[in-house]
Amino acid sequence: MTKEEIILALREVHHPAKGDKDIVDLGMVQSVDIEDNKVTVTLGFPTRRDPLAEYLIGSSRAALIRHLPASIESEVKTVIVEDPKSKRKKTNVNDLDMDQINEVKHIIGVASGKGGVGKSTVAVNLAVALARLGYKVGLADADVYGPSVPTMTSTEGQTPLAEEIEEGKELILPIEKYGVKWMSIGYFAQKGQALIWRGPMACNALKQMILQVKWGELDFLLIDMPPGTGDIHISLLQDIPVEGAVIVTTPQAVALADVEKGVNMFQNPNVNRPIYGIVENMAWFTPEEHPEEKYYLFGKDGGANMAQTLGVDLIGQIPLVQSIREGGDSGEPAALSSRPDGVAFVELAAKLADKLA
Repeated sequence: MTKEEIILALREVHHPAKGDKDIVDLGMVQSVDIEDNKVTVTLGFPTRRDPLAEYLIGSSRAALIRHLPASIESEVKTVIVEDPKSKRKKTNVNDLDMDQINEVKHIIGVASGKGGVGKSTVAVNLAVALARLGYKVGLADADVYGPSVPTMTSTEGQTPLAEEIEEGKELILPIEKYGVKWMSIGYFAQKGQALIWRGPMACNALKQMILQVKWGELDFLLIDMPPGTGDIHISLLQDIPVEGAVIVTTPQAVALADVEKGVNMFQNPNVNRPIYGIVENMAWFTPEEHPEEKYYLFGKDGGANMAQTLGVDLIGQIPLVQSIREGGDSGEPAALSSRPDGVAFVELAAKLADKLA
């Protein structure tokens, strides 16, 4: 490919907070080098990194992969570009980042040992339920590879704005709906775009999605963590003052087998975060027409027994009802309703709040 064709491919990468201009027009592409079977693109950022830097780097890599032949290797590098006319005061990035969560009383991770147990459904509905109880709530969607908050809250297509709090220093403004402040990498990715990120890049993007957001005063900041116990979790627990966690599981044995791993990760001496409880999702199936009936499709009391074995409280049992799925697909969380499923989420929120009172 020629340099011009590569530049054309990079024009697919738009900066959501800069009037949706592409990185070429914004002058962020410093150089394009073609040597043998390798293409190297260098992006320039100001002394203080752009809050969306990791997103732009990942999107650039994805654009190159889409357009380059499979035999061509690609790399995206970054450099610091200082404005010689600028006399901006240099500020410690970490100090500024931590300032944004100084007014957050409790930062709680919502985690699971494996995928497919409804962790994000529980996280979103728990946030809404806490807001219904009168608390100030935010939720950060830390599942960078499969962000689902925009769909589950019907906020797809919305793009958070960036606010310059002082010269050269920008913060991302979260999306607000249902009384909750939402932030997700899904707000910045184009529909259907795969985020091709290695572990360290995903960790940095996650940190930006939490620490460079103007949360304001919050009682609870929930973090919807990726499933499993990988490097993203370790980075999150090292860099962000997560107070403790809630573990989501289903009653079936294959899910419970991974619960112990998740609990052990938080209770590891090097991590040492409390588990506030286990939430048993899909605890039973209840037909909407017969709310008094319970069918234990995935087994009975699996979450309760596991909680007892691990010495952790069971703080919620969420039924499997069609309205929860419909609410997730339509963007109207079940916790907004007065049906049994909505009541179950409000009861869960009340128990968590009582534990942290």
